[in-house]
Amino acid sequence: MKRMTAQDFDQELLILFDAYVHGTIDRRGFLEGAQKFAVAGMTAGMLLTALSPNFAQAQQVTPDDKRLKSERVEYPSPTGYGTVKGYLARPASAMGKLPGVLVIHENRGLNPHIEDIVRRLALDGYLAFAPDALTPLGGYPGDEDKARELFAKLDQSKTREDFVAGAHYLKNRADCNGKLGTVGFCYGGGVAHMLSTRLPDLNAAVSFYGNHPAAEDAAKVKAPLLIHFAGIDQRINAAWPAYEAALKAAGVGYTAHQYPGTQHGFNNDTTPRFDAASAKLAWQRTMAFFDKTLKA
Repeated sequence: MKRMTAQDFDQELLILFDAYVHGTIDRRGFLEGAQKFAVAGMTAGMLLTALSPNFAQAQQVTPDDKRLKSERVEYPSPTGYGTVKGYLARPASAMGKLPGVLVIHENRGLNPHIEDIVRRLALDGYLAFAPDALTPLGGYPGDEDKARELFAKLDQSKTREDFVAGAHYLKNRADCNGKLGTVGFCYGGGVAHMLSTRLPDLNAAVSFYGNHPAAEDAAKVKAPLLIHFAGIDQRINAAWPAYEAALKAAGVGYTAHQYPGTQHGFNNDTTPRFDAASAKLAWQRTMAFFDKTLKA
């Protein structure tokens, strides 16, 4: 069966799905709104299924890949939720210490797609670690709808502290060389930005279509930034000019790329919003940025 892409769906339906994914409307609201697009044997429910992640189809690195060592770990977060669990991977052949990359998930917790991202980074020579913000609520539940429901119940002030603690945990591990970068997607892109304002010793931050901090926080950023934007993503892109002006005023080093015609989530290869060419380019730019900032 041909893999569906964003071009197979009406833009209005994609915007509706984006609102559903980010909690602006609930499942019922999506299904009601999708009714008018339910044609040619596709019900609203079938449209939702078609737009939702297929983790097995997109997996690039299997969990048992012999080139990697991966493990489940937990770390203390005294000003957050107390204890947080996460997924860690490193190259099996690595002899010495490695630069660390903190991977920040979307608003569904540590799902199989983010674990796959961790393994991809590890194969490129990094000590990669992804905390699960849903730890205090039992962890990622294995169901995206349930994960979104749980995510909305988190106290975000505590969750932010959990990610700050995760960065400190990774940087201070015996197998980390002290160099630290972060990459986040969607919600996680916003967290990557937040970490750049909170961690003066952060060496690099990459945001994929994430919310921006308040303009006044730009002066706190010490790390170089790499920022990826979707072309069709008004919800995120509208805030960029003000934050860019603040970064320039503060003398912060940053590079921003917008990928024409792409949807929010274009790097996530588990859904039809994935854009293969743009995702490949964005990932190549991300790896080159980390090589320069964390390996040089």
